[in-house]
Amino acid sequence: MSIPDLTVLPATDPTTLLRCRDGIYAADFLACAIVHLDLFTRLADHPATLEEICTDLAIQERPADVMLTLCRARGLLERDGERYRVTELATEHLVDGSPWSLQAYYASLEDRPVVKEVLGVLRSGKPANWESEKADADWHDAMENSGFAEMFTAAMDCRGLYLGQKLAALLDLSGRRNVLDLGGGSGIYSCCLLAINEGLRATVFEKEPVDAIAGRLIGDRGFEDRAAVMEGDFFRDAYPGDHDVHLLSNVLHDWDFPEVAGILQKSFDSLPSGGLLVAHEAFLNEDKSGPLPVAEYSTILVTITQGRCYGVAEIRALMVQAGFVEVDDFETAGDRSAIVAHKP
Repeated sequence: MSIPDLTVLPATDPTTLLRCRDGIYAADFLACAIVHLDLFTRLADHPATLEEICTDLAIQERPADVMLTLCRARGLLERDGERYRVTELATEHLVDGSPWSLQAYYASLEDRPVVKEVLGVLRSGKPANWESEKADADWHDAMENSGFAEMFTAAMDCRGLYLGQKLAALLDLSGRRNVLDLGGGSGIYSCCLLAINEGLRATVFEKEPVDAIAGRLIGDRGFEDRAAVMEGDFFRDAYPGDHDVHLLSNVLHDWDFPEVAGILQKSFDSLPSGGLLVAHEAFLNEDKSGPLPVAEYSTILVTITQGRCYGVAEIRALMVQAGFVEVDDFETAGDRSAIVAHKP
């Protein structure tokens, strides 16, 4: 692996390439909604709430939320209060009985393996097996396998190089001393922050076997004198109390709502007064009507993890509930954003 200068950005923007990979499950979710659930025909005459849709279709709330968000971002559904109703586009082309219906065009995808896998996720509410891992385990369990952990950490590391550089350029860490990078993977985000913030130190908090991978890569990048690795489970183990910044980069979207609330509360309780929390990943907008690339990305997350993409308003509310103040957000790059909050 070549070791790039973390202060030098690429000449081109890889966002379109990230979107191709991130949205790979989106078409299968739409196909499932059409050919297995007949979602748009059902809603054409009877607009319904998320809870009513789940009951009527015998599907679970977490993946249903992702499916409905995707359909809103695609311009196929709109929300009137808490009720979802079909748009003119969906009425003409995805509702049974319309002369312009494309249902038959999608019907050939009914037995496509990934479409059937998506249906299983919608029915069970549980993630499917990761495509590259043959064991009967979701992504979280698969990461305990050293071979899979090496592959997946490398994948997130190469993506994190660009995203980490952009976050570092936009995040004001003036006067900050020590970053705790929770679930920090390879340590790429910490290294990007250290590269342009002289005097800053970092600790990557990771489980085995990823902690060893992080230590090796941090050394390869020449930051072993300013970045440490601490083995730990951020649900189970105590956080060190001497870090005035907590970074959660691409962490929250791996977990369901109660776990996200717990992570944010534990961060608040562990930070010193005046501490800063930074949550960085792909967030939906305030009312979860888009943006489309994030809604599409959420479909792969709900399929392989226990989480999904969250709206800015959802995370802000949980941060305030935990005790944080001065919650703000800004875009970074590659359809990602940062939400920052302060402990009084």
